[in-house]
Amino acid sequence: MTQTLLQAIENRRSVYGISKEAVVSDARIQEIVEFAVKHTPSSFNSQSARVVVLLNEQHNKLWDLTKETLRKIVPADQFEPTAQKMESFRSGYGTVLYFEDNTVIEGLQSNFAAYADRFPTWAQQSNGMLQLVIWTALEAEGFGASLQHYNPLIDEQVQQEWNIPASWQLVAQMPFGKPVGEVGEKQFQPLDSRVKVFN
Repeated sequence: MTQTLLQAIENRRSVYGISKEAVVSDARIQEIVEFAVKHTPSSFNSQSARVVVLLNEQHNKLWDLTKETLRKIVPADQFEPTAQKMESFRSGYGTVLYFEDNTVIEGLQSNFAAYADRFPTWAQQSNGMLQLVIWTALEAEGFGASLQHYNPLIDEQVQQEWNIPASWQLVAQMPFGKPVGEVGEKQFQPLDSRVKVFN
């Protein structure tokens, strides 16, 4: 990785045009994910985030499964755009699945009752940080990615297909691959309406 952290964050964006061409080795992808899971902060050092990485045929299986789940919900005469979207995700190299382990969260709620109602929110915040770290690191390696949320529609199928513990709650899906085609410019709202500094 030759980019600085801030450059990598600036370059990170949602990329929907992705291909199955390998950018780095599978071992490097695993190294990135394991590093992020180990070093991303969490409230009370709970380390409640869980990640599953699906590559190659396992990645294809996820988006085939999602497509068939959506086919049961989306009217047939409106399904083609949905099918095309699923194919765009399937066209990538892999998918990162993000989870929260509710057993850990419930344990914290029991041990620190005064904060019980906050732990689910704090867990989601930590998971969001993890998503950003992995997304940015994949971007820095040359992958493009986007963040998707087909949970809870696919939760049960994912749990069964990959033998996911029942306590793991699916939070998001991140298909990634080598970028293809043009990526649009990011649009930004004025910072003076979003940031206040007092000194």
